[in-house]
Amino acid sequence: MEKTNVMRSLDAKKIEYIPHCRKLEEAISGSLMADALNLPHESTFKTLVTVGASKKNYVFMIPVDMELDLKKCAKAVSEKNIEMIKSRDLLGLTGYVHGGCSPIGMKKPFKTVIDASFLNFHKIVFSAGKIGCMVEVKKEDLNKIVPLLVFDIVRN
Repeated sequence: MEKTNVMRSLDAKKIEYIPHCRKLEEAISGSLMADALNLPHESTFKTLVTVGASKKNYVFMIPVDMELDLKKCAKAVSEKNIEMIKSRDLLGLTGYVHGGCSPIGMKKPFKTVIDASFLNFHKIVFSAGKIGCMVEVKKEDLNKIVPLLVFDIVRN
């Protein structure tokens, strides 16, 4: 298996992880990815990039079966409102393509907010920065490499 930049970043910080990869030609939904890798949906997180009214960008991580509540997200980062960035803008902004976006290793650091359900798990799974590849990391280790804010940010 070829290591991704995310895996190399984790290695550099001496953070243990378990890679979960499957060869895919194109992006699939987080739920389908979790199914393809036989991973629990509740602790498998997708990474979403947004832009606030201030034009600042933010990263939000939520379980793959959930939807962002944009009002809760705006409140979490003290913005008037938040919207998703367009897929075509993702690569230039983050260095990642749609379906392979990871909170680790973006072109520049963005404030990152993870859903409060994260606190219920010992480990979580998220993108390893490449379509079809995810990493499983202890929750306390993720915070060592990406400073996280924890808020309820999903639609109920």
